[in-house]
Amino acid sequence: MISRSVMAKCLEPSTEHDKRYLWVDISLIFLIGLNIIALVLQSIEPVDQVYHRHFFYFELISIGVFTLEYAARVWSCVDTLPIQQQTGTNLQKRLRYIRSPLAIIDLLAILPFYLGFFVQADLRYLRVFRLLRVFKLSRYSRAMQLLLNVFKEERFSLFAAFSVLFIIMLVAACAMYTLEKDVQPEHFSSIPQAMWWSLVTLTTVGYGDVTPVTDSGRLFGGLITIVGIGMVALPAGILASGFSEQLSRRRQFFQLALDQAFKDGRFAAEAEPLLQRLRAELGISHTEAAILRELMEKRYQTLHYNDNQSG
Repeated sequence: MISRSVMAKCLEPSTEHDKRYLWVDISLIFLIGLNIIALVLQSIEPVDQVYHRHFFYFELISIGVFTLEYAARVWSCVDTLPIQQQTGTNLQKRLRYIRSPLAIIDLLAILPFYLGFFVQADLRYLRVFRLLRVFKLSRYSRAMQLLLNVFKEERFSLFAAFSVLFIIMLVAACAMYTLEKDVQPEHFSSIPQAMWWSLVTLTTVGYGDVTPVTDSGRLFGGLITIVGIGMVALPAGILASGFSEQLSRRRQFFQLALDQAFKDGRFAAEAEPLLQRLRAELGISHTEAAILRELMEKRYQTLHYNDNQSG
């Protein structure tokens, strides 16, 4: 019988410092990849007709594995470091974990299958929801975790940017409805219908299926296109700034750990395992970590030299 603490370590993503349970990560990633391939192949009718039974049994096996994984994560989450630092009973900690983004993704990966027993729906539509399993890979991707952290910290700025975009889109739809409704009633018969044009114009997609034909409509459309370029760049700038800030924080955190590892200007050898584990968790490369360490060593050497000169 596997203990709860061992199960928690087994299900946590492995790092370069600790690869004892790397086989678990590889197995789950491989199974998720096979599920995506199976979903794509099942959309091909001739393939689905020939291998329908194989796809069905593979789905049963996958659901069984993902269900056991979800139950094991909920059971052992109280022994993970982030959950251990929280207050409350084990039940309260598990309930908080169930509401976490990664746990919700794990639940959505298996929920459509069980809903098929209670909800009368076309299985082809439920099959599409299996694509949500690809988001389980975010648990093993440092880049995806970084992106989620950026979205979380910049959510208010992004909400403000998209709110402004929605207001401009609504104003553009109202104006174009007024300018073009008499000339193109089939495309601009109402404000909601005109919002399709304003959406593709503000996002600079410009499908060309709906275009203004009056001089005033074209002039206004050109202005909206120019505004749209700036509006699309605004969320991109927020995300880029968030990425840069997240990477800067990680470097600063690693530098702080390096600073504490240098006792009396000399590197403490016992701090090496902790630094290696921290480097892997923060996603800092070996080269960058070596450069930061070298700069720290030169800094302390300079300070030591200046102290000797002044003494």
